[in-house]
Amino acid sequence: MAKALRECLCAVPVLLFGNLLLLWQMRAESTTALYIVLTVVLSLWYLVVLCRIYRKHAGSRRLAMIAHGLRLVRYTVFCCAVQPLLCILVLVLRTPQNWADTAWFAGNLLFFAVFILLMLLYGLVRLGVAARQVKWYWYVILYLVFWIPVVNLLPLLHIYRTARREFYFEAAKLEMDAIRKESEICKTKYPILMVHGIFFRDWQLFNYWGRIPAALQKNGADIYYGNQQSAQSIAASAQELAAQMRSVLEQTGAEKLNIIAHSKGGLDTRYAMHELGMAQYVASLTTIGTPHQGCAWAEELLEKIPASVQEWIAAKYAKIFRGLGDKSPDFLGGVHDLTASHCAQFNAAYPVLPDIPHHCIATQMRSVCSAPFPLWAGYLCNRMVDRKCKSDGLVPVDAAQLEGAKCTILPPPKFRGISHGDMIDLFRENIKDFDVREFYVGLVKDLKEQGL
Repeated sequence: MAKALRECLCAVPVLLFGNLLLLWQMRAESTTALYIVLTVVLSLWYLVVLCRIYRKHAGSRRLAMIAHGLRLVRYTVFCCAVQPLLCILVLVLRTPQNWADTAWFAGNLLFFAVFILLMLLYGLVRLGVAARQVKWYWYVILYLVFWIPVVNLLPLLHIYRTARREFYFEAAKLEMDAIRKESEICKTKYPILMVHGIFFRDWQLFNYWGRIPAALQKNGADIYYGNQQSAQSIAASAQELAAQMRSVLEQTGAEKLNIIAHSKGGLDTRYAMHELGMAQYVASLTTIGTPHQGCAWAEELLEKIPASVQEWIAAKYAKIFRGLGDKSPDFLGGVHDLTASHCAQFNAAYPVLPDIPHHCIATQMRSVCSAPFPLWAGYLCNRMVDRKCKSDGLVPVDAAQLEGAKCTILPPPKFRGISHGDMIDLFRENIKDFDVREFYVGLVKDLKEQGL
């Protein structure tokens, strides 16, 4: 209550600034000097509110920007809510007597609209730059309905609430990381090697793992990446992965690595362990959404799509990813190795190694609306093969499990679920009831507690 009152008091000078013309029109001749001083003070106050550079909030300039944007939106709503009451009061106390009075009143309304709208616009720009959880299309919707009273409040309210929720969520995370910083709960005995899945690379500008590595590093983890090409057969990807493992071991002087692998990366790792002699260098293997049992729907699609179409898609893919850094992309080789029939042979040849802790993690989407394309398409494909199939949008829950390995099936958050992309923070989205960054912190913390 005290905070709300303080905010209202801070917004009152902005409201008065928006009504400067009205104040000047109502002044007495003997108070002109006083009104000049008042005008200067209110103008400076408005500029400070609009342009003040706030200190970092909990060490984050981005959170400070969100806080500033939210404050400007609140001030705008306050001014727009009080202005009609103020206008009614003025008309009651001093009804316009001539055209000059009416012109002053109309001019004041225009002045108010321009400067209050400028404040709102600047606040939305601040939120647009800093609040990453607000989807871009909400700003488009607000632009389209801005001139419709009441209706325009709906997208504005959504933008405000989403940004506010992000502010408190991220502020709490920063404070938590600061509290446990010295504990280094993710400082494992062996370095962490994060292995990506198919159709992606470990690019520096767009991290495959989103905000996860930074969260782990803040808590003491030593992170490295698989760096294999985006799409190749399991055998070819494993060769590159094995070379990267040796490189990391040489850089760090470590005896072994804790491997966290997503999607096809888990199969690449298992092949490297069995066929390329890398098992001796693996302290633990955690797979996230890895199709250990393959994807039946992928097999059905390959059977139905003509070979000429498959080759055309593969050629287009190769052309694009060669430009992005791949030396020998093999779209079809990667996809064929993910079929159920191939994975059945793979599992028979490469069973779980009992001396190495294996942990398989599976998730599921609740509905087709739980994730954007192409994950909703994969979800439908899985349902076409098996109407009762539970999947993360690409990999069925059953397919992500491996005989002889520990398996964790994450309960899907209410309404939404957890998709294949959510588990690598692909969309950088704060999911209600599931913090993917904190989930990985917990995973690595467990490895540390196991002495790994």
